[in-house]
Amino acid sequence: MADILVKPGLLSGTVTPPPAKSDAHRALIAATMSDSRPRVGGLPEPLSEDLSATVRCLDALGAGLPELDCGESGTTLRLLIPVCAALPPSQRADPLCFTGRGRLPYRPLKDYEAILGPAGVHLQFPAEGFLPLTISGRLEPGDFFVPGHISSQYVSGLLLALPLLGKPSRIHLTSALESAPYVAMTIRTLQRYGIEISQTADGFAVLAPQPYRASDYMIEKDYSQAAFWLTAAYGGAPLTVSGLPADTAQGDKTIEDWLGRLASGRSEYEIDAAQIPDLVPILAVAACLTKAETRIVRAGRLRLKESDRLEATASSLRAIGAAIEAGSDSLTVHGGRPLPGGQADACGDHRIAMALAIAALFTRTGVLIRGAEAVRKSYPDFFQEMRRLGGDVHELHVGDHPEDQLVW
Repeated sequence: MADILVKPGLLSGTVTPPPAKSDAHRALIAATMSDSRPRVGGLPEPLSEDLSATVRCLDALGAGLPELDCGESGTTLRLLIPVCAALPPSQRADPLCFTGRGRLPYRPLKDYEAILGPAGVHLQFPAEGFLPLTISGRLEPGDFFVPGHISSQYVSGLLLALPLLGKPSRIHLTSALESAPYVAMTIRTLQRYGIEISQTADGFAVLAPQPYRASDYMIEKDYSQAAFWLTAAYGGAPLTVSGLPADTAQGDKTIEDWLGRLASGRSEYEIDAAQIPDLVPILAVAACLTKAETRIVRAGRLRLKESDRLEATASSLRAIGAAIEAGSDSLTVHGGRPLPGGQADACGDHRIAMALAIAALFTRTGVLIRGAEAVRKSYPDFFQEMRRLGGDVHELHVGDHPEDQLVW
């Protein structure tokens, strides 16, 4: 798969989104840390590239290998650095090297030096806090000072790691916690494996040692991926999304609330994306379909994702006729205008590729998505599902033009 042409038309039927990637990462790590290997059920088939990276790294860790290949998965990398640092020398190679590819080697990691360095872990970067990263030494318990505005995964990684140590520790947040629902998800997973975390005035307290207890675990369905289908339904498709949990820590459940608000008939909307960064590309598509001006704010961290996701969202939607501008940490969408369609680059970003596919359904001529194979990172079956739901979807040979032969 490389380039995909999605023509306009309404999807119909019932779709069940894949298991939640964020939930699965955490459950797989917790299961590996437990005294036996309990079953983690509901994993997607095939595994997405990100989940494959976590499985691959956990297998390599169990085999005593000195290198963990995180692929392009930031979650794998940021959760496993402190977890591996907390393991005794008998359970991991020392030193241990983390590698990655794509944009992952250039995504923020340097903060781990300030977080883990004073606690006995030596981190060696080639330059500027980039990969490959080599760690040595074992994490020592104590007080950890963590910025909350850069990545909630710093906090989640420590929460997974600190129960493995010999004495209690505390996490002190030095700035407001963004993407807080992901930390809530981590705590909920830990509770399922017998680990108790206490919230404090400025962070969290973690008793230790606390053994991970074996517990079978069923992965929830993913609101992040459901958001694409829910937005298709918001645009008028007779589409039902099934299997989503009502009781969940997934912050992206708010997609339902935001789509309801966008349907309320106001002329202006403002969406705070600080806690829901993964929803920004598809919320921008929903805003394009709404006769209003919509501002998506507090989204600056999106510039450090698989792409510069703020600019990628704006440029890809502009390429198909949307009126959208990117600010330093925001998007402004002038919606309700017909989208002509055209060609747009997914920018190597799975969420941009899927957002473009949904937007294409509401264009005049359709959208040719360059680099649509990016969906393999989180939702390998996305385009197959779109076709099953009646989408007019075609894979193009490299070098083909839309008017040339289309093949599957």
